[in-house]
Amino acid sequence: MKKVFLLFAMIGMASFKCFSEEKNDSIRSFQLQEVRVTSIRATEKTPVAYSNVDKKEIEKANFGKDIPFLLTLTPSVVATSDAGAGIGYTKFRVRGTDDNRINITANGVPLNDAESQSVFWVNMPDFASSIEDLQVQRGVGTSTNGAGAFGASINMKTENIPSQAYGELNASYGSFNTYKTTAKLGTGILGDHWAFDARLSDIHSDGYIDRATTDLKSYFFQAGYFQENTLLKFIVFGGKEKTYHAWDGLPKDSLKTNRTYNSCGYMGNDANGNPMYYKDQTDNYLQTNYQLMLLHVFNPYLNLNATLHYTNGEGYYEEYKTKRTLIQYGLIPFIYDGKTVEKSDLVRQKWLDNDFGGFVFSLNYKKDKWDASLGGAANKYWGNHFGKVIWIKNYAEDRNFLPDHEYYRNDAQKSDANIYLKANYAAFDKLSIYGDIQYRFIDYRIEGKNDVWDWRTNVPQSLDIHKTFNFFNPKAGVFFNLNAYNNFYASFAVGHREPNRKNYTNAAENENPTYETLYDYEAGYTFRNKTFSAGLNFYYMKYNNQLVLTGKVNEIGEMLTSNVPDSYRMGVEMLLGSKITSWLHWNGNLTLSRNKIKDYSEFVNVLDENWEPTGEQIENKLGTTSISFSPGIIANSIFSFNYNNWNAALQSSYVGKQYIDNTSNEERKLDPYFVNNLRLGYEFKLKSFKSLGISLLINNLFNGKYESNAWVESYYAPSASGDGSLVRGEYSGFFPQAGTNVLVNLSLKF
Repeated sequence: MKKVFLLFAMIGMASFKCFSEEKNDSIRSFQLQEVRVTSIRATEKTPVAYSNVDKKEIEKANFGKDIPFLLTLTPSVVATSDAGAGIGYTKFRVRGTDDNRINITANGVPLNDAESQSVFWVNMPDFASSIEDLQVQRGVGTSTNGAGAFGASINMKTENIPSQAYGELNASYGSFNTYKTTAKLGTGILGDHWAFDARLSDIHSDGYIDRATTDLKSYFFQAGYFQENTLLKFIVFGGKEKTYHAWDGLPKDSLKTNRTYNSCGYMGNDANGNPMYYKDQTDNYLQTNYQLMLLHVFNPYLNLNATLHYTNGEGYYEEYKTKRTLIQYGLIPFIYDGKTVEKSDLVRQKWLDNDFGGFVFSLNYKKDKWDASLGGAANKYWGNHFGKVIWIKNYAEDRNFLPDHEYYRNDAQKSDANIYLKANYAAFDKLSIYGDIQYRFIDYRIEGKNDVWDWRTNVPQSLDIHKTFNFFNPKAGVFFNLNAYNNFYASFAVGHREPNRKNYTNAAENENPTYETLYDYEAGYTFRNKTFSAGLNFYYMKYNNQLVLTGKVNEIGEMLTSNVPDSYRMGVEMLLGSKITSWLHWNGNLTLSRNKIKDYSEFVNVLDENWEPTGEQIENKLGTTSISFSPGIIANSIFSFNYNNWNAALQSSYVGKQYIDNTSNEERKLDPYFVNNLRLGYEFKLKSFKSLGISLLINNLFNGKYESNAWVESYYAPSASGDGSLVRGEYSGFFPQAGTNVLVNLSLKF
């Protein structure tokens, strides 16, 4: 039975410029939501590295691509897309940190999946159209709710409810049959107390990669009730996605001959030798998020935020699998055409039905020299994992095969609670002292049968996992305001992260993945006047027991992540900005870094003459190596032009060499790439409407060929010479991104 409920909650968000002195209650009520200085956000005197992205910036860049691609101009961010066009399955890294180590919240509510610890943006299509602003904190950052912030955190605030009635229509169309349609409507304030706001979106793309189609539908609705010092807001948003798999990438040798090749769904060749592909090789998921938010202002110095939240997700991905051993799926071999069939093609579905609910809160105080918040959260997750076989080749109906045959099921539960106290104290006119302490508790259980077969016992892998963690995450720093133009800061923070689901389910019998610890040292300088700004941020992130892929496999052949005792990231982030003229601005940033694992050992499988694993592995001790997917240089530039009703921007990004495993081998890397995007726009002022805007976006202006992600699995196999020696080889998958492509957008506001 579904667990349809809302649990008590509170959101860490405070909104406070000041009390309005207006007589009109409705104006005063709406000003409650205008200044959202959240308790989990950094402010101008918080000693951490962060970037803010406001609504105007998001609107200009939002042609339908997912949020990771809207963040690529912020320092140290690299985004990638499986389909190659920025829509569908997309990911990003910050300072080389992957997305399951990045804490992400909306209105203070955790969005990371409790088990994988990632956010699947494909389940939240066009969420950018409902964002007021967002903040990216690099490093451990300030205390937040939900998953461990183990390299970065992103907190998003959804749109304020406008005080005036409005409507808006947006439509984009372009390359790869990509289109986005968005309709928004708001009532403004009704009866001095009520207001309603809604959005509907539809996004489609055929993708750059073959058959990598994406069909996404989403909605956002909010209702607000306003009193003089109180705001009660109900929000529901959801997404439905159907995405054809492009998860495997391209073999390296296809990059020069067929950059759009997609092996997913391959069924074999027809009678004429032409490849056939399964039409329903798709991922299908429906996710709905509910938030009930309360903001109450007790006086000009003290306010309370509280949010109840609940998320339900349900879906599956379907796959055509060739020559699968039937007993792995709990199926009995059968006779066909006079022969016993032990392996057959089949179609399977892997399902996830999950619920996540809880509460978040913050009590915020700001007066005289103090700016303090007491906040926290308590959340509960239930996840049901199960798989079905829905078709078997040549398996007749009279052979007792039951449709939707279930071959595995396991259930997971996770409790996650935290409480934090943070304060910024203005000790002197120019010096502020920051302190932040957080306690976090996790209880995680998995029971049942896994989706992999244990060949040693000839039964599905059994799961019986119960882990608890108690983390203490202190943070401290100082901020020195030298004068109106110059300031300095320094901070130290500790972060912890528990292993995710795969770290446990893929672990070897004698391996016990443990938690990771991060010690984050940051120091920075900022200069700012009316026409020029500059910033430097130095960071050193030292890891204990970081979980990385080493090449090890467990007893049943699954790839393992293992804790490596000592690793680090260190670098400098440089930011520059110039107001060249009143109508031409330039902003840029540059990250230079070193990312290393000390005393790294690689483990490589040995195959027999039939290309089957022998169970033996060869260990290669490599010493200090580079952490995979951690480029030593990331640079961004944007020239922004705004004159009368015209606007334009030239965006440039350079990403340096990235290794795709932890061996620092030059044969296993992504080459550097340099990409330029051009955006042009014009806004018409019309009597009957607020505005009519038309925009053109040219991505990859100079048609650069590059890959932004990859995977590799190495092996040793007997030499073809037959002399008994072993030769190293590898399987790999690369993810090319689209060449020059174009999107056009029309926006009508009324």
